[in-house]
Amino acid sequence: MNACTFFGHRDAPEEIQPLLEQKIVDLICKGVKIFYVGNQGAFDLMVIKTLEKISAEYSNIAASVVLAYMPKEKSKEMAYGIDTIFPNGLEKTPRKFAIYNRNIWMINNSDYVITYVKYIVGGASAFKEIAERKGKTVISINHS
Repeated sequence: MNACTFFGHRDAPEEIQPLLEQKIVDLICKGVKIFYVGNQGAFDLMVIKTLEKISAEYSNIAASVVLAYMPKEKSKEMAYGIDTIFPNGLEKTPRKFAIYNRNIWMINNSDYVITYVKYIVGGASAFKEIAERKGKTVISINHS
């Protein structure tokens, strides 16, 4: 499969962007060609912008924003410089479980997970633990 997904806190600082970019490039050099990212919070936006930038240099990769909800109309949510996808089956998911189910889909369809986890509570921490339990290679980004 050679795919990677990302989980991080909504308030991720811009200072981690160079580390994020380096981790992505390292994975590309190891043969990872597919990247999935959500669209909630600062970390996801940082990943999206970084993937947009890297895609210009590495044209052999596929990067996609994985939507948790089907957009009702074309909006700013659809204005990414990379593709968007909506996994089959999520259209039947109740809204309160959509992000959880989308994140599980991303983990199940990835070999690697890049995380920025500063707090032991919250979604980023929980999905990092799920990825570890499922045997995914988890790469943590930390800064001082």
